[in-house]
Amino acid sequence: MSLWKIAWRSIEQRALASWLTALSMALGVALVVWVLVIHSVVDDTFRRTAQGYDLIVGAKGGGLQLVLNTVFHLSRPINNIPYSYYQEFTEDAQHRGKYARYVTLAIPYCLGDSYEGYRVVGTTPRMFDEFEYAKDRRYEFAQGRNFKHENFFEGVVGSLVARQTGLKVGDAFNPTHGVTDDKIGHKHDAFTVVGILAPTGTPNDRALFVNIEGFYLLEKHAKDPPARNTAKTEHQHDEHAHDEHQHDEHAHDGHDHEHAHAQGPRKPLPDDQREVTAILLRTKQFDNPIRAMAMSNEINDEPLVQAVKPSVEIFTLFDSIVGNLRLLLFVLAVLVVVVAAIGVMVSIYNSMNDRRRDIAIMRSLGARRSTVMVVILLESILLSLGGGMAGVVVGHATMGLISPWIVAQTGVAIGMFQFHWLELALIPFLIVLATVVGFLPATTAYGTDVAKALSLAP
Repeated sequence: MSLWKIAWRSIEQRALASWLTALSMALGVALVVWVLVIHSVVDDTFRRTAQGYDLIVGAKGGGLQLVLNTVFHLSRPINNIPYSYYQEFTEDAQHRGKYARYVTLAIPYCLGDSYEGYRVVGTTPRMFDEFEYAKDRRYEFAQGRNFKHENFFEGVVGSLVARQTGLKVGDAFNPTHGVTDDKIGHKHDAFTVVGILAPTGTPNDRALFVNIEGFYLLEKHAKDPPARNTAKTEHQHDEHAHDEHQHDEHAHDGHDHEHAHAQGPRKPLPDDQREVTAILLRTKQFDNPIRAMAMSNEINDEPLVQAVKPSVEIFTLFDSIVGNLRLLLFVLAVLVVVVAAIGVMVSIYNSMNDRRRDIAIMRSLGARRSTVMVVILLESILLSLGGGMAGVVVGHATMGLISPWIVAQTGVAIGMFQFHWLELALIPFLIVLATVVGFLPATTAYGTDVAKALSLAP
């Protein structure tokens, strides 16, 4: 026991150096944890969310940009497309679109407004009644209900938006024209919150969804009508101005403004004045996948629109761009751990001159050379493991602290207790690494000359 007491006293004498080397190891391991867990969660969330939609149809341009601004509420919306394209995917008693036979559900998406920095989306009640935000996962309401088609100025709010803005069922909010949070754009008419969505863990938690019929009636949201007879157009314009004047008087006659919107005699915008930003599609499951490809190819041959598969775009993004970046960050994090391990080796090796007397005493008391070598190796392993375990704790604790900010910026929830399976390999990796870097100082201790060390000791 006295031998181990001497060894422990030797370690205690250089406690400050030990703490510093363990701290550097902890920071390196924490960096590895951040890279592994954050990339894993973000990758899983983006891929899972992209699987909620088979196809997205929008204006020609970048397919990835269309997916990012439609599904993930990132980037700026691209150009709008005529409402007639959306009708090609729908079917009713009077009309059957040429692509209707290929799809089971088509949801229009209108973008361009925001509220306190969060996107406002104009869509239909079917978005929440029939659509799945991920495979086999449907929307649920934590409070209230879905908005109704006949109530033009109703909307529902994502869970994060409700928490951050304080909006509750029954409150009113005025969307701002534009998708930036600079609050420069003019405010539109108010919508009434009738429902709060349950958390989904997707970017839709940080968006507000309003009735598309009310969205079209907002200022600057109607497309210019087709050219008509000049005199007739001017006459209709005068009548429209008169109607608007009457509506303004009605909306400000002392009744609640939002109630007037919901119940007032507002007529839907004509189809030829409507546009959509994108169309979310659920396609039919064909026995022959060539049929689905044929629909996509036919849509892409159209002059104004394109059809993109979100899962493919996200797969390309993460595997070709983000995946390479993640690999680079992971390599850098591992290098930090290796440098920290080398620091452990240098620290122990530099302390050997000060510890020769202790080693000599241990040897004179009967300790074998191999025992001294094991003591030094154990010191290296304990410093590395202690720093590594501290790094795992620090890594997950800091992720828990910054998780609200990540959710607010991306809609991706990263919990403190989310782990990546590669973290299990950290312990054996650190043991092997500590053994390797501890071998040089251990060899030096192994070769200590007892007589010389005791004669030189004060």
